[in-house]
Amino acid sequence: MRASQFFFNTQKEAPADAELLSHKLMVRAGLIKRLGAGLYTWMPLGLRVLRKVETIVRDEMNKAGALELLMPAVQPKELWEETGRWAVFGPQMLKITDRHEREFCFGPTHEEVITDIARSEIRSYKQLPLNFYQIQTKFRDEIRPRFGVMRAREFMMKDAYSFHTSFESLENTYQTMYQAYSNVFTRLGLKFRAVKADTGAIGGDGSHEFHVLADSGEDGLAYCEQSDYAANVELAEAVATGKRATPAEALQEVETPKQTACEDVAKLLNISVARTVKAIALIANDQFYLALLRGDHNLNEVKVGKLAGLSDFRFATEEEIRANLNCPPGFIGPVAVGTNVTVIADKTVARMSDFVCGANKPKYHLSGVNFGRDLPEPSLVADIRNVVEGDASPDGKGTLSLCRGIEVGHIFQLRTKYSEAMRATYLDENGQTQPMEMGCYGIGVSRIVGAAIEQGNDERGIIFPNSMAPFNVVICPIGFDKSELVQKAAYKLHDELQAAGIDVLLDDRGERPGVMFAEADLMGIPHRVVIGERGLAENTVEYKARTSADAQSVALAEIVTFVQKVS
Repeated sequence: MRASQFFFNTQKEAPADAELLSHKLMVRAGLIKRLGAGLYTWMPLGLRVLRKVETIVRDEMNKAGALELLMPAVQPKELWEETGRWAVFGPQMLKITDRHEREFCFGPTHEEVITDIARSEIRSYKQLPLNFYQIQTKFRDEIRPRFGVMRAREFMMKDAYSFHTSFESLENTYQTMYQAYSNVFTRLGLKFRAVKADTGAIGGDGSHEFHVLADSGEDGLAYCEQSDYAANVELAEAVATGKRATPAEALQEVETPKQTACEDVAKLLNISVARTVKAIALIANDQFYLALLRGDHNLNEVKVGKLAGLSDFRFATEEEIRANLNCPPGFIGPVAVGTNVTVIADKTVARMSDFVCGANKPKYHLSGVNFGRDLPEPSLVADIRNVVEGDASPDGKGTLSLCRGIEVGHIFQLRTKYSEAMRATYLDENGQTQPMEMGCYGIGVSRIVGAAIEQGNDERGIIFPNSMAPFNVVICPIGFDKSELVQKAAYKLHDELQAAGIDVLLDDRGERPGVMFAEADLMGIPHRVVIGERGLAENTVEYKARTSADAQSVALAEIVTFVQKVS
């Protein structure tokens, strides 16, 4: 490709509303152009990147035995009502009405549509298993679309859905898809990690997320370097170790006139914050709860929401706290509470003794508190906290480390959640009607581009892996518009690289070297070849990798072979 025949729209400044570095760089490099909130045009340069991602995803899906189809983006309300998700999916769904006042949505996902296909077309166990996939535009009406393509309202997604006669068959396909996803991200040249995850609004049983590792990632990940354990922090089990020690202190009130946070109480009493217990007031089904956590731990809302009776919990208001404990927030605790209060202790707290907590009395805390002596054993002991660095790994093979990740893929074992709701059944070997087991497998195709940039960048711009770059090599001729010798050599090299199957860009615009180099670096082109009269006089060209500090001289006769090896 010759630059004079392409369209570039690079910019020196990033838009004022761009928060993430990937958003800034994608706009500056001319990969995308904003149309409205969360809506972006993929410009020619960006579309080249997107298509390369699609190609690898499609290739691995085909190798895994999945069959490609394309479902409508617009879906009728009636299908979503069958599963109860028309109301449950909430305001994320863009709902539209046609001229006949019939209601539809612009599909955020396609479980209902594919299940409708399965129940209409699959009759016998002999037709199963089947795995269908598509690469298509989705729409989710984000409350605050931001971060460019990382959290856009309209985005490109690969979603696949499998149908089975047994859970064993589903598990086999699930593992096949797990491997296919690992292959995708490996071929894309990304540092990634697969972690156990919560199923969320999609539902079902087991699930894994695939995260591109980046410090800017929204998700916290826990993993064990001594084993293959890895999980989203939302799901990672916080293991409590040790046994509760015998009480050694007497219960007593301590005055804490201004200290409401555990850190401040610990500082006042000259103790470790790990000896304090904080009480978090919750409301669920009109019942008042106190969730107890060690002072240096944080509540895991996903875990709490999975406890019996707390699926729709919320945090109590100050008025509700005063009404149930006769005390303002900041001094509340589990000692001497009424029967109207249900106490839930984190597993770590249940093993503590001689701890410090709120006294349910303004400006006071209690020290030397012990279960069984000063207050009853908790009504419920459960894992309700986030893991922290150094926690024991749940598999018993080491300790946990934490990192940040950007979710780019998610696979689910849906089981019969949708097939039962929509009566998607088949006849088994005995002629009996059975619901189909289902799996669901998604990849954020457009999100991968943003995630790759979050992982690969420097002060000069984007650092794309070879497999994703819009062009693999850029030829920068010095004095192109002044030297016939340089022009001839540049055209010849361009054609030779192209013939060798290398995705090459010839910058034939006659720009100064600094401009050519800066724009190539900004766009993330991995390899640069500079042609000039001085080098040609010695039959050499200059080669520089995007990530290298220095350039090197390569013989002109060997440059094609050289580039083939490095790209």
